[in-house]
Amino acid sequence: MAVSLARTARSFGVSPEGIALLGRAHALAMKPRVAAFDDDHHPLYLHPGRTVLVLLRDVACVDGAVLAAAALAESEDAALRVTDASVRADLGARVADLVRAVPSPGSRSLSEELLGVGESVCLVALAERLDHLRHAHLRDADEAWRRSIHAQAEAVYLPMAERTHPRLAQRYRHWCRTFARRLARS
Repeated sequence: MAVSLARTARSFGVSPEGIALLGRAHALAMKPRVAAFDDDHHPLYLHPGRTVLVLLRDVACVDGAVLAAAALAESEDAALRVTDASVRADLGARVADLVRAVPSPGSRSLSEELLGVGESVCLVALAERLDHLRHAHLRDADEAWRRSIHAQAEAVYLPMAERTHPRLAQRYRHWCRTFARRLARS
């Protein structure tokens, strides 16, 4: 995945410094995943790279610090998060501040928080959550969790995507429709 990220970032015009920063961020994000998973195709194992690819391919983001923050954002599994201190020490204050600013999906005021962050943080939050949502059917979770994330995606993330970026809005609309059909069948 690291080679694919660097190649894709280069093809979109990310600076050499940005690609290097992204590479360090991805390596840092992978440390807890390498320790946690035997399967290198597990959705949570691949999550950091896929989140970055969403920003590159769907948003054409070329800011190395934003891409690095996307690799490190983790909204579902606390055990896979890299500490703020590690991010700050290894990648600097800008990346650490971006990661820390991504609102938690568990927040009671998620809509307001997403409205209050800058566009870069909002894009990271939308891309990161979209990747988790795209693979929700593969998670070992109960029906109530699936219904809850679908409701939140429709109520919060889809409207925010519609305000923020047309391609991400399109991707959220597709996911919401597809997952609603899956839920109806279960």
